[in-house]
Amino acid sequence: MQLVLLCLVMLKLTPAFATTLNDAYGGDPGCSLGSGIYRYTCPEAEAIIFYWVEQAVAEDSRMAASLLRLHFHDCFVNGCDASVLLDDTQDFVGEKTAGPNLNSLRGFEVIDKIKSELELICPHTVSCADILATAARDSVLLSGGPIWEMQMGRKDSITGSKDAANNNIPGPNSTVDVLLAKFENVGLTLKDMVALSGAHTIGKARCTTFSSRLQSSSDSENIDFISSLQQLCSGADNGNIVAHLDLATPATFDNQYFVNLLSGEGLLPSDQTLVNGNDQTREIVENYVENPLAFFEDFKHSMLKMGSLGSPSNGQIRRDCRTVN
Repeated sequence: MQLVLLCLVMLKLTPAFATTLNDAYGGDPGCSLGSGIYRYTCPEAEAIIFYWVEQAVAEDSRMAASLLRLHFHDCFVNGCDASVLLDDTQDFVGEKTAGPNLNSLRGFEVIDKIKSELELICPHTVSCADILATAARDSVLLSGGPIWEMQMGRKDSITGSKDAANNNIPGPNSTVDVLLAKFENVGLTLKDMVALSGAHTIGKARCTTFSSRLQSSSDSENIDFISSLQQLCSGADNGNIVAHLDLATPATFDNQYFVNLLSGEGLLPSDQTLVNGNDQTREIVENYVENPLAFFEDFKHSMLKMGSLGSPSNGQIRRDCRTVN
């Protein structure tokens, strides 16, 4: 863990720069992101976020994947603006009850703890959207994955969209064509899609999300793997039964996910289709199996690219991540 902290300190010591990811990746120029944003206004920000993420992952290793997934689901709906954190009210229906999120997203309480301490140390300074992005980065690092320098300066939205959450977030039964359309819709490429799918090297999924895999009878499928899933999910009430997305190294961020795909052990249909459904995506998968460092580099690049998506220029810094000011 001392090595992890040293990595974070070294990143914080790098010179701040004003160039923005929005320019580099074609993001929304309304809100410029850069490093060192909180260097003087809240220098403890990253350390506070890391502390609470570390505590949460130590108590429940699955929380790393949950926090990473929160960031994904936030960014795919009108950009990385913390809209996914807003609670419903009498006058507002947010994204938490959308199909991809309801009874599925986790980690809201961790974000609450981080925000509460930040508001005590440096009030009305660090956005909930920046907390989400940093918590995702730290979750990857704590799971053994790569580290990257955080780009900060996102604003929090004052609204959300249940419809956009239902329509924009890739589903577990998606084909390559459907996946690619949803990624391209937010400005990401086919290579980004495969690299970011590698986040499924950690975490779990409910039986209901991969039920179509249980009914597969194709000769090209891994019959032993499918049989093990059928046995796991054989109960009448399997809605709360979960399986590891990566059986081999379930809590370690590595390239094993891609190894699994080549042996037919992708849990979700949207995972296995990267090998079975498209020659281009299969080629990228094969490269990541042979070269895990290439996966780490591409994942870092794609996370930075996704993290630069569409923060609102008319946003705010919420005092409570669950509600607008």
